[in-house]
Amino acid sequence: MPPGTHTTLTFDSGGDTCAAWLTRPAGAGPHPAVVLVHGFGANHTMSLEQYEQHFCQAGIATLACDYRGLGASGGYPRQRLSLRRHRQDVAAAFEFLTGLPDIDAGRVGLWGTSLGAMHALKVAAARPDVAAVVVQCPIVDGPAVARQLGLGAVLRLTAPIVDDVGRRLLGRTPHYVPIVGPPGAPAAVTAPGALEGWNSTVSPGGSFDNRVGASDIAEIALTSATRTASRITAPALICVSDRETLMDPRRAADIARRAPRGEARHYDADHFDVYHPPLLAQLLADQTDFLRKHLNVGPA
Repeated sequence: MPPGTHTTLTFDSGGDTCAAWLTRPAGAGPHPAVVLVHGFGANHTMSLEQYEQHFCQAGIATLACDYRGLGASGGYPRQRLSLRRHRQDVAAAFEFLTGLPDIDAGRVGLWGTSLGAMHALKVAAARPDVAAVVVQCPIVDGPAVARQLGLGAVLRLTAPIVDDVGRRLLGRTPHYVPIVGPPGAPAAVTAPGALEGWNSTVSPGGSFDNRVGASDIAEIALTSATRTASRITAPALICVSDRETLMDPRRAADIARRAPRGEARHYDADHFDVYHPPLLAQLLADQTDFLRKHLNVGPA
């Protein structure tokens, strides 16, 4: 099979089947590798191809997956976005990848984007066998996200959240709200430009199911990677978007200070610039250099 070709696989997480895509570089291996951890409500068809192919060309295998209840993965109800379950999926993907015969289990890292950065950092804090961590446009502190959204957004979501909690208790279908919407909408994210930015990450032929169980939003406001950052033993590259619109970017830089082997790199970017040219090339180069160094990758 030519280098860069996806192999579609599945693995188990909590009794459900997660769809996964393994992209291998040239050669027989064993290869260094990273698990690609996507953001809130995202799926494999949303901009991951460019990272899979770039890292593959640098000699690094990648495993991407859809969280349970999203995209091509199993699990019900659909679009019930539990951060705790997402982290379980990331840990299960890491275990699955390290168990493959042509992957070097001692050279496997985590890469996370947006809210996936929170998952990558928290899983790395719990696993000393993670060899390296790279995160970009990181959303790492739920309370900071809630403050950025403002009181008006919280009030607009209160009634849907209360209704969804009741539906959970009764075993009914979720009360869905949009993941992202225009300013003033009853959606999880309503920052100016966020709706257009979210849609800009959908690859040609891809899709984005823009809905989430309303009470799942509350879990974000209660979750942070800050308290566990000091437990990350792996080298960690934190790519900070200095014009971040979804969270105070100082919270991301704080992760790099707290992680014992943390390193922050700053970019003149908002949350979505990192997925597109011209900035994309610089981030890919910086991230690849970091991974090649800390996963002990030889000349490409």
